Amino acid sequence: MVNRKKFILSSLTFIAGAKLTHAGEYGFSRDKPLRFGIVTDLHYADRAPSGSRYYKQSFEKLSECVDLMNQEKVDFLIELGDFKDQSASPDEKETLRFLETIESKFREFKGPVYHVLGNHDMDSISKDQFLSLIQNSGFSKAQNYYSFNTRGFHFIVLDANYIREGLDYDHGNFDWRDCHVPEEQLNWLEEDLKRHPQPTVVFIHQQLDGPAFAGDHSRYCPHNADRIRAILEQSGNVLIAFQGHYHDGGFNVINRIYYYTLKAVIEDSGAENNSYAIVEISKDKSITIKGYRKAVSKKIAR
Repeated sequence: MVNRKKFILSSLTFIAGAKLTHAGEYGFSRDKPLRFGIVTDLHYADRAPSGSRYYKQSFEKLSECVDLMNQEKVDFLIELGDFKDQSASPDEKETLRFLETIESKFREFKGPVYHVLGNHDMDSISKDQFLSLIQNSGFSKAQNYYSFNTRGFHFIVLDANYIREGLDYDHGNFDWRDCHVPEEQLNWLEEDLKRHPQPTVVFIHQQLDGPAFAGDHSRYCPHNADRIRAILEQSGNVLIAFQGHYHDGGFNVINRIYYYTLKAVIEDSGAENNSYAIVEISKDKSITIKGYRKAVSKKIAR
């Protein structure tokens, strides 16, 4: 969990320990649009395929993504959860090794990197163990939910990996359909949005836009997704939320906020089944999502 002192730290942006400066509080530091990379649901593990999931291949798929992001010189790269997985016969030490391996590849991006927690990130290990082995740029210790500013935009990372009673996911002792954002985090979210009236982008693993889907899609959403959306809508500053978890991907708009779910890396064999994207946000707040491989491209005019 994050205490008040850590909340204050997480509302600032740091790179290599130095606070970024902006040309004006909410202005752009340069004329070209903000650009960042997104990738999700790698489920990396050194294990044989199971069904449509090719765990080992996620390492090479991420390598392709990182190389492209370095070539394109995006402002930062963020993964949206389920970063690693576990063996068919789970073992804590082995799972930690999987995490260290995929994190080392992720850090080959030559810029700021950020993580969103997914449910499989707490298979075989605790949330604290996961956080101890990853890096969120500018933070001395990775937090499970936090925010940062980059070039006139505000970014919020949420964690819905709690059971309804508010307890953390831990060593796989949870049902992935039982996910929840606790009251303490919701209060932090409201205050964070008040403190930062910049145009805002939200990242979360589980989906917030369940009502936009037909059928029983709610199992992919936090129990209190309606309340989370209401907080985002009340702020009036949230442009879009990026999500993972639902491997087929999706796109919806609810009350003027867009919800883009990126397709999973883990699904199916071969480079042609990779999935990652570059998000570009222009000065007029229009958004272009350029999908690579099987990721879907979108253009959103404001």
